[in-house]
Amino acid sequence: MTSPWSDLDRPPLRATALQRALVGPDRMWTSVRVVRETGSTNSDLVAQAAAGEAAAGAVLVAEEQTAGRGRLDRSWSAPARSGIFLSMLLRPGDLGVPRERWSWLPLLTGVAAASALSRTAEVGVRLKWPNDLLVTVDGTERKLGGILAELAGDAVVVGIGLNVSLRAEELPVPTAGSLLLAGAGVIDRETLLRALLRTFADLYQDWCSVAGHSEASGLRPAYAAQCATIGRPVRVELPGGRELLGEAVGVDGDGRLVVRAADGVEQAVAAGDVVHVRPGAEPLRG
Repeated sequence: MTSPWSDLDRPPLRATALQRALVGPDRMWTSVRVVRETGSTNSDLVAQAAAGEAAAGAVLVAEEQTAGRGRLDRSWSAPARSGIFLSMLLRPGDLGVPRERWSWLPLLTGVAAASALSRTAEVGVRLKWPNDLLVTVDGTERKLGGILAELAGDAVVVGIGLNVSLRAEELPVPTAGSLLLAGAGVIDRETLLRALLRTFADLYQDWCSVAGHSEASGLRPAYAAQCATIGRPVRVELPGGRELLGEAVGVDGDGRLVVRAADGVEQAVAAGDVVHVRPGAEPLRG
């Protein structure tokens, strides 16, 4: 079996140090567990929630995922210790957030991740609706990571996968990127993980304090400011094989993407595969 120290550029995470830095009586996080390998941190945490084995604020981090999942049943894979692969167990209902506002959680997670990474890694990170994080590599927009939220009874499990130190030859598809390839000033995973979880905790607690109201919490304008999709020509591939062409003009109070067609009619999209249409360039798929 390959040693965790076989690639000195990718040292293992120090679980005890992370627990000490993030968990405490006055903090949101109740546990931070690091496993060497698993199929999917989301699947594991959903199962633990169903069995009553995980409390709100539990975080599960994997050094490697062998069956990571994204939206629309897409797979997510990366070499061991080359990224951040984590899931968080949240119970917003216990904090007064009605279920109809839980759809904002993937977008809130995106704002937290983009903010923390832009600040800490010293590289621009933007959002692609609804759940992708983007960086620029060699002048081209690339996918840095993704977010997946799943219901687990009265809880929500939110997973994040981020490419940190992937080299060009390790990219799973040509449209993928990493912090390393984007020229990040910091790629230490513990530093990035601490910043991400602390930023998320601040935003989540602010959001919960106003019952998940996207305007009162400042979440909707914060998302709009960081979203690369807004203001772009898009093609939205809708369920049932339909397509919607137009300009993405904003997100509404429910977190849906608002697209204005050529005839001026606006439509809010709750689910769909968004393609950024860039003249003269290959469209970026989520």
